Amino acid sequence: MTVVEILWYVAGVLAVALGLAVSIALHEVGHLVPAKLFGVRVTQYMIGFGPALVSWRRGETEYGFKAVPLGGYVAMIGMLPPPRPGQTPRTASTGFVQQLGRMADDARAQAAEEVRPGDEHRRFLALPVWKRVVIMLGGPFMNLLIALGVTALLVTTVGTSQPSTTVAEVYRCVVTTQEQQARAASGGTEDCRPGDPAAPAHEAGLRPGDTVLAFDGRPVSDWDALSAAIRDRAGQPTRIEWERDGERMSATLTPRLTERPVTDALGRPERASDGTVATHEVGFIGMGAQLETVRGTPLDAGPLVTQQVRGVVDVVLVLPQRLWDTAVAVVTPAERDPDGPMSVVGVGRIAGEAAALEQATLTDKAALLLSLLAGVNVALMVFNLIPLLPLDGGHVAGALWEAVRRGWARFTGRPDPGPFDLARMLPLTYAVGAAMLLMGVILIVADIVEPVRLF
Repeated sequence: MTVVEILWYVAGVLAVALGLAVSIALHEVGHLVPAKLFGVRVTQYMIGFGPALVSWRRGETEYGFKAVPLGGYVAMIGMLPPPRPGQTPRTASTGFVQQLGRMADDARAQAAEEVRPGDEHRRFLALPVWKRVVIMLGGPFMNLLIALGVTALLVTTVGTSQPSTTVAEVYRCVVTTQEQQARAASGGTEDCRPGDPAAPAHEAGLRPGDTVLAFDGRPVSDWDALSAAIRDRAGQPTRIEWERDGERMSATLTPRLTERPVTDALGRPERASDGTVATHEVGFIGMGAQLETVRGTPLDAGPLVTQQVRGVVDVVLVLPQRLWDTAVAVVTPAERDPDGPMSVVGVGRIAGEAAALEQATLTDKAALLLSLLAGVNVALMVFNLIPLLPLDGGHVAGALWEAVRRGWARFTGRPDPGPFDLARMLPLTYAVGAAMLLMGVILIVADIVEPVRLF
């Protein structure tokens, strides 16, 4: 890399690091603001973990930055119920179950010490369930707002790449997805071989640069509609019309029923439940579209972010398998999935590569970084909504379970069971925390040893 490329690389890494820090800070603001509006005493608002680098106090809350910039937190009093009246502390024991119980007792006692006389009504658990849910969902909601705002900015100023009705490439033959993978796995080429069926578009005379005007007698307005029509006409002779150098041309072709990848609205292959590329049999004529940059309105951000959310959810649902595949790619020649999970190190590398692209304009670089920032916030939102402690989704699940228990008690005439005691979930919380730490280590190592690259 040249000195200029190195400087651009560093600038890209710093830009995404700053964007990530701001995203984390605003995520915690999403918890802080409703907590204060509902009267909860917030003792700390911190970005990072470990020893504090700098902090200051404003009112009753301490604000600051800590040494390990991997997240943040808002500390509120009364997030655990106090010990029951008359409850005696457990004695020390070597039994595993007894130790877990003592751990919960210690956590309750520590939480009770944070509640000053007169602040009992300002405890987090003193709030009704719906207010607690609002507080815990405030963080992920802020990430959603950031993703929508950044995407809206990207759509309205730079625009997004969309397939046009102009042909970019015409394939000479039709090769199924399974056959392509088999050829790649054997170290061979995916190009046409003797015996491969000719692609209908190539046989019909279509060439790169042609603009498709009509298919099956219907005018073509966009590539998605054309693709849908081609998929539905497998095995049926169909007339196609196109324009080349101002001259209108036409031919009759027959789309072949072929196994092709299932793609999302952004043109990316979707994954099956086992992590492999999902495929289906559809009509195929063997040509690809040129991309064009189209500016839209802020409302266009919604569908784009929704598609990103679906993609992240698909990854989360099979996260253990994806992590295993990533670990395997580190220690074997297996190729790493470019759509799989990555750590902040991987995100930084992608940002640096995007910024260092010599052939990219400043606008292109800004668009890539904005798109990356939007994707990071979608990932933060979805991951924090997983219903496991210590994540926000775990607190929401606990509050909703409490509402169910109390509602059932009222319905059956039983005594109020009280707040759901999250202290009982501390072993699970620690287990989830350890799993998250292990996941972070695996992904960081993978992003160093076998990184995902732009090109």
